[in-house]
Amino acid sequence: MQKQIKAAPTIIYPESDGKPMAETDRHRKLMMDFIFMLENHFEDVNDVYVSGNLLMYYEEGNIHKSVSPDVFVVFGVSKKDRRTYRTWEEGRTPDFVLEVASPSTYNKDITDKKSLYASILGVREYYIYDPYGEVQPHFQGYRLVEGRYETIAPVDSRLPSIVLGLELGERDGILSLYNASRSAWVSPPKARVSDAEARVSDAEARAAQEAQARQHAETELAKALAVIEQLKEKTQD
Repeated sequence: MQKQIKAAPTIIYPESDGKPMAETDRHRKLMMDFIFMLENHFEDVNDVYVSGNLLMYYEEGNIHKSVSPDVFVVFGVSKKDRRTYRTWEEGRTPDFVLEVASPSTYNKDITDKKSLYASILGVREYYIYDPYGEVQPHFQGYRLVEGRYETIAPVDSRLPSIVLGLELGERDGILSLYNASRSAWVSPPKARVSDAEARVSDAEARAAQEAQARQHAETELAKALAVIEQLKEKTQD
């Protein structure tokens, strides 16, 4: 009697951890602005992937070994869209991570995540920022040196990122990016807002055209029906 060979069960890696994207509007806006700014900054570099709030699995076969950095950058991988990030498939771990902290997340950000990013994922630079300033220090950065994180010293009140080639600092009381080579702050690309507004305008224009076309068709139909009625009356007479 032949033994039945059972196929190995397929492991499903969840795409959500059930947690909200951000605690407050300010946290969410900061995350999205950073992702947009970094995507725009590295737009012409093919092998730089920018993302955030995406589940990252770092041990094959173990769905419990995951983390979801608020903002992260990986060099050496394609820009393609991903549903999850699996380090063993990509062959690369993040080079840069930013966690947007709050009193409820800070302890984990400064202990568990800091240890994970340093010892397991080897994240070259790790930044923690609390947009409300409710934890102290509310902004700090670390650079990986021989497997351990060392505090990044500020330069002109900003923390220079060797990985990004940019500096992180507060502008008008909120964290932003500074391009020292251009002596200018990096602004969130307005093109994204413009594109969204353009899509809305196009949709409104199409709706208006369709409404006009329907009105014209109804008017023509009414005229045609009126002519038919006149012909019927003449035929009856």
